[in-house]
Amino acid sequence: MQSFPDAQPLHGLAGGVLIGLAGAVMLLGPGRIAGISGMTARVAGLSGGAPWPLAALFLAGLPAGALAVAALTGGIPAQFPPSLLLLAIAGLVTGVGTRLGSGCTSGHGVCGLSRLSPRSIVATLTFIATGMVTVALVNALGGGI
Repeated sequence: MQSFPDAQPLHGLAGGVLIGLAGAVMLLGPGRIAGISGMTARVAGLSGGAPWPLAALFLAGLPAGALAVAALTGGIPAQFPPSLLLLAIAGLVTGVGTRLGSGCTSGHGVCGLSRLSPRSIVATLTFIATGMVTVALVNALGGGI
């Protein structure tokens, strides 16, 4: 069995619980799905959905939460691709994919699955399968870890 020395299962569990809690608060409170692509589209004026102030506060909470974790823990090391162009292209492709898929992993995977949405089940299985194929291809081409 392969060892993952950098794995932090308790951190992952805590993050998952917080994401689930945020999704539940959004669904049980204002009755909205906590999908990041939908909130971003709402703030950008590309779609309806949650009230604009709620969507803006939700999105503002993402970097605010990251800054709070950094302040409390001293930061988390991160690595990004060596090319800002590659990073920008990846972000653009992800954004197009979330529009084509009518949502992102947080909307479908967390909120849609909890509601047993057939569309979200198919979308989440597609995300997972695509991710597995991508990792296999990158590793086969020698770009993996």
